[in-house]
Amino acid sequence: MAGMLEGKVGLVTGAGSGIGRETAVAMAREGAKVVVSDINEAGGAETVAIITDAGGEAVFAKADVSDPAQVEAAVKVAVDTYGALHLGVNNAGIGGEANLTGDYTAEGWEKVQSINLDGVFHSMKYEIPAMLASGGGSIVNVSSILGLVGWAQAPAYVAAKHGVVGLTKASAIEYAQAGIRVNAVNPGFIDSPLLRSAGIEPEGDLWKHIAGKHAMGRLGLPHEVAEAIVWLLSDAASFVTGIAMPVDGGFTAD
Repeated sequence: MAGMLEGKVGLVTGAGSGIGRETAVAMAREGAKVVVSDINEAGGAETVAIITDAGGEAVFAKADVSDPAQVEAAVKVAVDTYGALHLGVNNAGIGGEANLTGDYTAEGWEKVQSINLDGVFHSMKYEIPAMLASGGGSIVNVSSILGLVGWAQAPAYVAAKHGVVGLTKASAIEYAQAGIRVNAVNPGFIDSPLLRSAGIEPEGDLWKHIAGKHAMGRLGLPHEVAEAIVWLLSDAASFVTGIAMPVDGGFTAD
């Protein structure tokens, strides 16, 4: 039985760990050939190994998404290696500093925007022409529940993730009749390296506080977000474009 993404070629940014890795693995499981992109070569190579060891097809393309030339080169890897590009998952992101808006550093603001918002724009800028040349495609941008609601001491992250939702909606309208669907997922707090890097440790007080914000009373897992992304990428979601889908255990239901 063919997978949901059989015959497709996809690119995943930030695929060296967490949601990006689980998404790349799930895409390959569903039959896609995957370009695994990350700034972390070791993490990216590990993701490629997981895919190929399971019988899938994948290659690594190093890219810092804040640099348009590196993103363009990653897209070129997909086209040169597999002959097309049909799927894009723009996932690379950072948390940034924790600070009140009035105390937030200009450098910190610019770094978060350059990766979390500009990086999504750069990715789409080069993915879309490649998809048009390939006969169409589907893009999923990874935003956050903080692209739908506010959160104290994360103004840069919240602003960038709201921007991703806006960019998604604008692009969805632009390319809906050209055969390209553009959607976003908005994960709740996910047990991932990004969360751990922010000092949020399992079962600590902050962890428990955040878990309690979700109706399910727990944090999400990367593979739970990956499954939603794969569905949005697939033809099963053929009449879905321009949405920001919460995958949040009920965080935004309250």
